[in-house]
Amino acid sequence: MSDLWTGERVRLRGIEPQDWEGFRALALHTVDARNADVVDPPRSDESFRTWTAERAERPPDAAAFQLVIETRFEHAFVGAVSVGETDARAGRFCTGIEVTREHRRQGYAAEATELVLTYMFAEQRSHKCEVEVYAFNDASLALYRKLGFVEEGRLRQHEFFAGAHHDVLLLGMTADEYWAGRTRPSLR
Repeated sequence: MSDLWTGERVRLRGIEPQDWEGFRALALHTVDARNADVVDPPRSDESFRTWTAERAERPPDAAAFQLVIETRFEHAFVGAVSVGETDARAGRFCTGIEVTREHRRQGYAAEATELVLTYMFAEQRSHKCEVEVYAFNDASLALYRKLGFVEEGRLRQHEFFAGAHHDVLLLGMTADEYWAGRTRPSLR
């Protein structure tokens, strides 16, 4: 790893105005991703351009952010990873990830999530990460379980999506659980 935001295959970076097409691709496949809270009506290209341009101008915020995931060498847009609902007093935060259809099941989501977890646990001194996943989203559940997240609860018929109410699983991981199988960053 060459820096905190770069892994073997992906790099996390801030949103740039030209990322609008990548975010449009994510929005077009919301039904596939099954992790958006709301399915919005179609948006114009100009709406995506405006949205990304506005976000590109925002200053960094360690408590709530969204980063683009891109392939390390080709610089192709893979998706986005976010951190939010940060509670500094309790040391808790939530994370989420979206990957474009053509980049799924290639390890990009796992690597991007690990980069975010390393940042939040090592640099922000967070104690615990939480995620919420639709109970039917087997791919996301497998990802988070592989990374070491543990199921902590189920919210029954909690979210409405695709014409029905669905259960949401709550998963969590503490910093100690994360570091148990990983090497902490060092100055060397």
